[in-house]
Amino acid sequence: MKKLFGIFTILLTFVFVLSCGAKTEEAPAAEATGKKVAIVYSTGGKGDKSFNDSAFRGMEKAKAELGVEFSEYEPKDPSVEAKNQLTEYAQSGEYELIIGVGFTMKESVEAVAGEYPDQKFALIDDVIEGKDNVVSLMFREQEGAFLTGALAAMMTKTNVLGFVGGVEAPVIHRFATGFIQGARHVNPEITILTAYVNGSNPFNDPVAGKQLTESIIAQNADIVMHAAGATGAGVFKAAEEKGVFAIGVDSNQDGEVPGTILTSMIKNVDVAVFETIKAVVEGSFEAGVKYFGIAEDGVGITELEFTKDVIGQENIDKLNALNAEVKEGKIKVDENGPLK
Repeated sequence: MKKLFGIFTILLTFVFVLSCGAKTEEAPAAEATGKKVAIVYSTGGKGDKSFNDSAFRGMEKAKAELGVEFSEYEPKDPSVEAKNQLTEYAQSGEYELIIGVGFTMKESVEAVAGEYPDQKFALIDDVIEGKDNVVSLMFREQEGAFLTGALAAMMTKTNVLGFVGGVEAPVIHRFATGFIQGARHVNPEITILTAYVNGSNPFNDPVAGKQLTESIIAQNADIVMHAAGATGAGVFKAAEEKGVFAIGVDSNQDGEVPGTILTSMIKNVDVAVFETIKAVVEGSFEAGVKYFGIAEDGVGITELEFTKDVIGQENIDKLNALNAEVKEGKIKVDENGPLK
């Protein structure tokens, strides 16, 4: 009996050693290409859990799947620092592509691209025309926001919604009008209250975001969407404290305050960044303007991980139907639609 037990123990040990030695197969990282890309982020920088973080994910994906290396810079004030940093990257001659994140970069990218016509540039969220070395990456934010507005109109108990934007600029207006059009598609009589942070740091001012949201909630709004970068943390805080819903933006922010954030309007900046870098690596870069809407997987909403049950399958089905209609062009969301 002792001999049998000893043999059994040896066998178990052998199996254990083999199992410990076995390695899980991992997808190999892309071979380094030697190609380099540079990126200058927008206000708020990495860690905003929104717009800039989405751009960063695109860079990381390009590194992993395309084998590129990248340099990055986070300016405190893009309007002041961006041009110098873009110039430094262009002067070096090291980079296949230089990316400027956000509409505040337009003047800087346009100026530096003019000085370095052989250097490829990409600008996110604004259009530069007439330059053969610049691609402008634009999003149909109004389409994604249409879905959040429709959902908010389905869920509101007060028939009053709110919207907090960073600044009154075309890109933020596209979020606002999409939200308004979506809500009124479901309920033409609904009230939407809008407010803008403005000031010196509109996309990184949670205190102002909280104050504006509290003011909107005081006027009977029970769901508030934001399009204000890191300022949105204040929007979420106010919503949580007052027991109403908030709607996130750019990245999946649902998990920031689970159950309070009804959904987030996803703006896949990472998709645009990755696809542009891929085009450069493959030698198919084209200047001009590229648009990313629902049909291009550029915008949408989250999987409703924390709010699916409270929203209910009937509303989810309605939302999916609206998504399909926008994607197929049956519903046209006007980027220059109403702002109130």
